[in-house]
Amino acid sequence: MSISRCRSGRAAVLVAVVFAVGGCGAAQTTTVTPVVTADGVQRVEVAFARGAVVGGVSRYAVPVGSRVELVVSSDVADEVHLHGYDRVSFVAPGATTTFRFVADLPGVFEVELERSGAPLAQLKVS
Repeated sequence: MSISRCRSGRAAVLVAVVFAVGGCGAAQTTTVTPVVTADGVQRVEVAFARGAVVGGVSRYAVPVGSRVELVVSSDVADEVHLHGYDRVSFVAPGATTTFRFVADLPGVFEVELERSGAPLAQLKVS
């Protein structure tokens, strides 16, 4: 085996290790159960202030077929987008916006401030 082949093989292994280890430092999303209201609605409340989600980004686990009320408050104007369900609503600074829907699509769906790209939450429907 030539020296150049050995070096390029080592370089490939090094690149693979860097990518594998790089993922280990990624922030973990906490999975939580939403508050269930007296009428059985899964209520998810998310607050965005000073450039971040208050308490950090969480994954909310809801059963398939449940009614969900997603309430987002923000200190900036932006569009809130619930991916997968393709729901979009504008939120004004200091105000809230609310999505009400039946969680009938299984999967993990991102909720984000659309213009800024800031993640707000994940909705895990299963």
